[in-house]
Amino acid sequence: MASTRIFGSRCRVLMAASKSAAATDKPTATSAAGSKTAVRVTGILKVQTVSPALAKFIGSPETSRSGAIKKIWEYVKSHNLQNPSNKREIFCDDKLKTIFDGKDKVDFPAIAKLLTNHFPKTT
Repeated sequence: MASTRIFGSRCRVLMAASKSAAATDKPTATSAAGSKTAVRVTGILKVQTVSPALAKFIGSPETSRSGAIKKIWEYVKSHNLQNPSNKREIFCDDKLKTIFDGKDKVDFPAIAKLLTNHFPKTT
């Protein structure tokens, strides 16, 4: 009620117009006809088949790049494989060596580069 005293009846009109504009700006999963629109997932969120070595490590034949990195990070944290003096460095045990080309240490930013061998090449 206080806003009608200050702005009069025009405030309701302005507020109604802004609410309807905000409602049309929001993306919806259904169109006006009611059919669902497909969302195309690309990049690091796209689910792809992976190499047998990575599939054995993750436990699934398909995953996204971000999903694979999350699983590796969970494994590193749960097995305490992070270097305490350099948090960006990971000590590889036998299971990690299978997916990181037999390396003893891996920098965390280099994980994405090393995982490219386990995902199919896109053309």
